[in-house]
Amino acid sequence: MITVHNLENSQSIRILWLLEELGVEYKIQQYSRDKVTSFASEDYRKLHPVGWSPTITDGDKAIAETNAIVDYILDQNPGSSLRPESGSKNRLPYLYWFHAAQGSLMPHLVLTLVMSRMVSNVPFFIRPIVKFVTDKAMTTFVNPRTYKILDYMDAELSKKQWLAGDTFTAADIVMGYCLEATEARFPDSASYRNVKRYIKEFRGRAAYKEALRKNGRFESVTS
Repeated sequence: MITVHNLENSQSIRILWLLEELGVEYKIQQYSRDKVTSFASEDYRKLHPVGWSPTITDGDKAIAETNAIVDYILDQNPGSSLRPESGSKNRLPYLYWFHAAQGSLMPHLVLTLVMSRMVSNVPFFIRPIVKFVTDKAMTTFVNPRTYKILDYMDAELSKKQWLAGDTFTAADIVMGYCLEATEARFPDSASYRNVKRYIKEFRGRAAYKEALRKNGRFESVTS
C-alpha cells in the first residue's frame, strides 16, 4: 500500500488529491516543519536522497518529485480518466499543462517567494537596494512570463471546462496547487475570469475537499 509522507503546508497535497480522485486506499504519515526554519524534519529528509516534498513509499520503494509520483500512481491504475490515452484528442493538451505546471509556472512562483524573502531577510540599511533589484527582476522577467501563461490558460479555459478538455485530469491536480499559490502571490491574477471560474470548480470537487481535510492546515506561503 502507498504511504504519503505528508509534510505540512507542502506540495504533497496534490498526491492526497490524486489518490482521493482515484478512490484507492492509502496511508498518511504526517510530518511537521521546523517552527524556525520551516524545513522538513530529519526523519522526513531521510526518506529519499533529495529529501523534498512530496515523497511516497510503496513497499521498499521511495518515490519523489510530483509528476514522477503522479505517473507512478496512474501506472498502477490503468484506464483512469485522469490521464488521457495516447493518441486521444486530449492527450497533447494534457501533456502540455501537466508539465507546464512544474516546468514553467512553478519556477516563477519559487522566484517570487525567494525575492520576497531576500528583501525581508537582509539588514534594513541595504533593504532599499535589494528591493530595487528584486522589483526590477519581477517587472522585467517574472511577471511578464507568469501572466503570459495565465493569458494562454484563460483563453483555453474559455473553450473548455478543464485544461485538457471537458474531462478532469491529473493535469488539473498538478496545476491546481500552482494556481493556489499564484492567487496568493500575483493579485492581478484575479482578473482572469475563466481561470477564476476554474479555480472555483476544482475547489468544489469532493476529492479536493477530502484531501484538504486529511492534509490538515494548508496555506500558500506569500513571503
